[in-house]
Amino acid sequence: MAAPGTVAAALGAWLVFEGEAGFSMTPPTSCTWGRRGSTPVILVRGRSQCRFSIAALCCYQAGERSRLVYRPKRHTDHKNGDHKRCGRKGFAWTEYRDLRIAAHQQFDGPIVLIRDHLNVHQDRRMRAFIDAQDRLTAYHLPPYAPDLNPVESIWSVLRRTSQANTVFTDPDHLHRRLRHGLRHIKHRSDIINRCLTATGLTLTTPPLQPQ
Repeated sequence: MAAPGTVAAALGAWLVFEGEAGFSMTPPTSCTWGRRGSTPVILVRGRSQCRFSIAALCCYQAGERSRLVYRPKRHTDHKNGDHKRCGRKGFAWTEYRDLRIAAHQQFDGPIVLIRDHLNVHQDRRMRAFIDAQDRLTAYHLPPYAPDLNPVESIWSVLRRTSQANTVFTDPDHLHRRLRHGLRHIKHRSDIINRCLTATGLTLTTPPLQPQ
């Protein structure tokens, strides 16, 4: 089986990597400035029940501007009847389906999709949806290979630029910062390109495991 990058080039297709990550109101910490001899103290919230998930596609094609397609989701805990409290569930297979449909609507041409082994990707309904698409070819990354997925670098950039050392006042504050950070990355194809470069992959990499 030819490598996904080679298949994409032969078909004139977009090479699309898929990934998902969760974000909470407890931010990552990073180095910052402070007065000489005085260690900066940044107050942050403790363990937070509120969580956002983001599913994203990093999209590449030779001769085209690289794209980022994403969908954020705020989780709610319906068991407790509190719509302001967030749970920890990720995206359903139907939401991944809709994300891929949105990508098809943006691109004029077929898509070669590369994703991890998340359970939702193994859903029989998802496999049936992929099999029914003439312009969609899907591959799996090797088991546990986040270093081969440029979407993982997108999360790293987002955490360093939109989350680090930030005291979030409420979930809406976190949501606004995440959306602002994603919009910034979306309009910076050079950042999306560097995320692919960081994986060491090219359009003619060795074969990955097909679906």
